[in-house]
Amino acid sequence: MSSHTPRARHARDIQAPPSSAESTAQAWPPMLRNALVLLSAIILVISAVGWWTLGRTTDNLGSGGDFGLGSEKDGATDILLVGSDSRTDAQGNPLTPEEIELLRAGDEEATNTDTIIVIRVPADGSSATAISIPRDTYVHTNRLGNTKINGVYGNTKQMVEEELAGSGASPDEIERRSTEAGRRALIETISDLSGITVDHYAEVGLLGFVLLTDAIGGVDVCLNEAVYDEFSGADFPAGSQTLMGADALSFVRQRHGLPRGDLDRITRQQVFMASFTNKLLGAGTLSNPAKLSELGNAVQRSVVLDDNWDVTGFATQMQGLSGGNVKFETIPVTSIDGVGDYGESVVTIDKGQVHQYFETLLGTKEEEAPTKEEDDKKADPNAAETTVSVYNATGIEGLASGVSGFLTEKGYTQGEVGNAEFAGVASSQINAADPEDPAAQAISEALGGVPIVHDPYLDPHHISVTIAGDYDGPGLTSEGMDTDSGESAEPAPDVEDGSNGDIIGQEGGEIPQEDRPAIDAAGVTCVN
Repeated sequence: MSSHTPRARHARDIQAPPSSAESTAQAWPPMLRNALVLLSAIILVISAVGWWTLGRTTDNLGSGGDFGLGSEKDGATDILLVGSDSRTDAQGNPLTPEEIELLRAGDEEATNTDTIIVIRVPADGSSATAISIPRDTYVHTNRLGNTKINGVYGNTKQMVEEELAGSGASPDEIERRSTEAGRRALIETISDLSGITVDHYAEVGLLGFVLLTDAIGGVDVCLNEAVYDEFSGADFPAGSQTLMGADALSFVRQRHGLPRGDLDRITRQQVFMASFTNKLLGAGTLSNPAKLSELGNAVQRSVVLDDNWDVTGFATQMQGLSGGNVKFETIPVTSIDGVGDYGESVVTIDKGQVHQYFETLLGTKEEEAPTKEEDDKKADPNAAETTVSVYNATGIEGLASGVSGFLTEKGYTQGEVGNAEFAGVASSQINAADPEDPAAQAISEALGGVPIVHDPYLDPHHISVTIAGDYDGPGLTSEGMDTDSGESAEPAPDVEDGSNGDIIGQEGGEIPQEDRPAIDAAGVTCVN
């Protein structure tokens, strides 16, 4: 399957939530009770937007960008859920000093994604599987080389910011484009690692975790032994206890002093999510107007979604979901104390094994045969009315000319052809004023499914195509991406099996064994 990866900052005070009288006047529909379960469990409460739209609009949610993600042709939905340590809220506003102190996260600005989860919801919405990816998983990307997966978003964002610094773009434009590039890079990396097509993207910051936990009155957890960790602030006795926002954040962030390090932290995150769901479905939460209003305000302040997500439709898909049918898993790893290129401690994985794991656990999404209407889209009868500029964002000569020539043969009017001024995207993309424009859709089909990105600065009859290193569609002069000089670039090797050739970095020692209990959203599980 193919892989498809703000505003001016000023000081602001914590705002009091608006009155709940109007937004909770209507009774909670039974369908939306179940719709709230899954994504609430992962501390995003995205499906809470389903009831939120009864009295408000999703326009107030943070926009993650238009990434041209998967089309869900078989009805199943794959969601990339990201927990970011950004010091801004979903609207791009910086957190206040009081909020940062509450988070116990320090003042250092960062955009690491320390929680990365892929969720598969089948077409009937009757179950869901949440698969965690360790933050230190060592991966390879075309832009960054070998790197920890939690730094893909932030490092790509920083690189694009630097590339755009001298371009004349406004600070707001630089922030928007660099942030979208970071998110797209992470989406592409997850697709490459897992072998699945990401259909939707959701992101929540540290503040959101605290607000959502507090909104339901805290979450019940259980520890096998007492813990103290000065790095995360975790200081908890053994046994069962209820944690509120800031303490809950320390609970899910601790990894130092745990037998299996990041893997134990992931287990903590998973049992916390499961307990969150259990608490949410308990008596009093969904029937309490004040709590519902607080949840809704937390979502608005905290959650970023991709632009093309029909959340109400997703809520309908999930109407049959129950807490016991939400399962939590972790990708297979080969070591938790591996060594990266610069001596850093990393988690190593075998990509072939990870691909097989996803195929076995989730199954392969069957693509429907294209309809006649879809086939007709491939031929654009009004091609001559659209001017297409093609830019080469790779180091390989001749790609822009080859792709432009291919599109010209299709009847499109040739625009600018040349090298991109900056590598502002992590993968190939088509920019259009309207992503639903039939011309943009036809060009995407013709180029092998290159994603379309909304660009309000383009003329409606002008489309821009940027070719990155991942491009393998029409316009290449030979199998090895020939350059104008006749030399060819070596393509990256395909991953077909679980051989050691798929492991990046130096493996560490044997992973400590753990009798890991099954985790679902039916109750509280004791953990390290």
